[in-house]
Amino acid sequence: MIQAIVVKGATSVRATVIANRTKSEEMGVMKALMIENLKTKLQNGIAHFTFIKKNGELRECWGTTQPNLAKAKTNGNGESRENYCTTAFYDVEKGVWRSFRWESLVEVF
Repeated sequence: MIQAIVVKGATSVRATVIANRTKSEEMGVMKALMIENLKTKLQNGIAHFTFIKKNGELRECWGTTQPNLAKAKTNGNGESRENYCTTAFYDVEKGVWRSFRWESLVEVF
């Protein structure tokens, strides 16, 4: 039995970028699908996830992009972090906007 995963749109772009950075097509698709899942959770409330910081440290965070939770800290001016192959989120613990490189996502709870 052959199973296929269809990846298109922004998820396909993320998969390609991650695959190039990690030298693994499988890792690219897996992490791109994790990001898609995380972005849905961020839009619908507070998401719990981990990623590896630039210094190699594992960062556990709770974040959101839901307007009613992050609106006070959103000015709407500026470029999307997606243009830089990163995902932005409002860190509800620290009260500031953060972002992580796509390939550094470790787990979405």
